[in-house]
Amino acid sequence: MRHSAMGRALRVLWRGRTMEFAVPGFRSSLPRRPVTGRPGPASRARRALGGALALLLGATAVPTAYAAEATEPRPTAVVSMGDSYISGEAGRWRGNSLTDAGSRDGTDRAWTGTAYDPARVYGATAANGCHRSDSAEVNGASGTADALFNLACSGATTRNVLRAASGGVAYKGEAPQADQLAVIAARHDVELIALSIGGNDLGFASIIEKCAKDYIVWYSYCHDDQQVLVDSRIDTVIADVARTVDDIRAVMSAAGQAPSSYRLVLQSYPSPIPRGAENRYAESGWSRVSTGGCPFWNKDSDWARDSLVPQLANRLRAVATAKGAQFLDLRDMLQGREVCASASRLVSATQPASGTASEWARWIDSDSTQGPVQESMHPNHYGQLGQSRCLTLLLAEPTGHHTCRNTRGSGPSGMYLTRLS
Repeated sequence: MRHSAMGRALRVLWRGRTMEFAVPGFRSSLPRRPVTGRPGPASRARRALGGALALLLGATAVPTAYAAEATEPRPTAVVSMGDSYISGEAGRWRGNSLTDAGSRDGTDRAWTGTAYDPARVYGATAANGCHRSDSAEVNGASGTADALFNLACSGATTRNVLRAASGGVAYKGEAPQADQLAVIAARHDVELIALSIGGNDLGFASIIEKCAKDYIVWYSYCHDDQQVLVDSRIDTVIADVARTVDDIRAVMSAAGQAPSSYRLVLQSYPSPIPRGAENRYAESGWSRVSTGGCPFWNKDSDWARDSLVPQLANRLRAVATAKGAQFLDLRDMLQGREVCASASRLVSATQPASGTASEWARWIDSDSTQGPVQESMHPNHYGQLGQSRCLTLLLAEPTGHHTCRNTRGSGPSGMYLTRLS
């Protein structure tokens, strides 16, 4: 029992959760909190539990005139934080099509039948460019949480995640993500936080732009000078990622949640382009530019797929290990589903969009004829459904690092986890 100045409350421990009930001569000292967010199985279970406990209390010497009153525990939540690879950038697209009119052969989810409305996919964030899509990773996570929150924003760096008190800065008109997390944690029992960050600090967008220009304009390779640039930056980037994890931990501690009460998942990035030998278009000519939207030399593609992406993934895994977080390795998530991959195909009037055959990443549309350039080289609608499946599978794995891959010939539901040693 716990006493308060106003009275007393009966505290009951049920399946690891502490709940308090008002009974005659007792009064709960815990504040009531409104349940917000999407209702789920946990809410229904708590209502059933409340009824069962009411019957239990009624079976004691408590007079029936004083019915037991349950104080609803805080609703549970899963939160995603970070950059465009988890916010839902490019969720507007189901594969890639050369058709520029109408629904683009059914690939453009922003098509209303008469015009294009990106808000159909990105909601209010279509305006500020955070591009949180309706198919973003956290939105499809299937678990028992009452509410799902997507705080990630396309283009964000570590300093857009850090609290303002830690040097973080607002981005695209929104407060630092850790400060937004503090508001959520004050009202919810956060079960899991998924974090994707570091790519923009390293300069992914500029690397892609440089490699594309070297293919289209200069007819030269980019991997040699870009590797030097990456090596000069990566130690600082990883230190900033580690600092971001620490800041998220501090927010949760301030909200009264110990590290053991929630899971922090740090994830890596998938390669949006295939290896040179796995590209369905010839290296010479203009098909990779005008048809495929993947203007990269084979050697640069091999470097990105087998050096750059693994280098960052391995360093992020080290951060997760050092900080007691789980690591979700997505480096192979798009294998065979990348832009221009020989195992996938473009969408056309005779080949409809398909989660089993279409590409799972957005091509480079440098002329913005089908939406903003910022959507380029991100997991599209199908890729995001695959990411959601990965996160759902990880919810059932409370410990350990895991890699997530797709099954060739299967849709996003065919994702599977492999535990990393």
